[in-house]
Amino acid sequence: MKKVLNLALAFIITAVFVACSNDDNTEVTTGDLTIDLTGLEELGSDYVYEGWLIVDGNPVSTGTFTSVSFPQTYTVDINDLQTATTFVLSIEPAGEIGEAALTPAATKILVGDFSGSSASVSSTGIVGDFSNSWGKYILATPTDDDDTNEASGVWFLDNTNAPTVVTGLGLPTLTEGWKYEGWVVLNGVPVSTGTFSAVDATDDNAATSPYKGSIGNGPGFPGEDYVIGAAAGINFPTDLKGATIVISVEPSPDNSSAPFTLKPLEDVVPVDAMNHSVINMSAGPIKVLTGSVTR
Repeated sequence: MKKVLNLALAFIITAVFVACSNDDNTEVTTGDLTIDLTGLEELGSDYVYEGWLIVDGNPVSTGTFTSVSFPQTYTVDINDLQTATTFVLSIEPAGEIGEAALTPAATKILVGDFSGSSASVSSTGIVGDFSNSWGKYILATPTDDDDTNEASGVWFLDNTNAPTVVTGLGLPTLTEGWKYEGWVVLNGVPVSTGTFSAVDATDDNAATSPYKGSIGNGPGFPGEDYVIGAAAGINFPTDLKGATIVISVEPSPDNSSAPFTLKPLEDVVPVDAMNHSVINMSAGPIKVLTGSVTR
């Protein structure tokens, strides 16, 4: 009987030892990636944010998200986590499948290289550097022949040395996937002046604006006449003095009717502004998005 007990005890000890040895040698296959970002806003319902690790020059998704409450942590392959050189955040169509889901869209919003266990990410290196941006505009309604409503249009140009007219915007050329958009805030509601890529050319809706007059599309610069129709509960024409003028940076394509979080230029139109006279814009509330990523 004693021999049987000893054998049983030896078997138990051996089994425990083997089990412990197996636990100790278990290979770690995943790790945590934590992102802590500032300034992001929720996207329209058809889009999501997606993180990417750049591993040996190739993108590896870390997952999508819509909530802009941070920090957020994601579980990713340990080898990808340890060998990644860069983190990229992009804006992607929701529910994307197939080949398109394997690489970031053109609309990349944050990027940063890893140094050890962390990366500082910023929009400056991937969207544009707006630190030296400047803007000017005038109040005028060149798309109609009524000279009594000149305060109902805004045009981003400089006519100081008229008849020579030059651009009123000093903005960097945006990377693929982004466009500028002008806005006038009426009754607290932003109303677009149109999207544009070039500061010295008409904006994208110059010929199709629902608010412009009937005698032309206006000068060859971004801007808008609000002389027919209505928006934000205001019938046009109106008086833009006291309204807020904004230049934002928008994802393209974009399914949101509101300005995106990046707003490099902004100005409240002086109540004593003179029509056709240049007004200088101020720095906008958000010129750069930043954050940190740790592994």
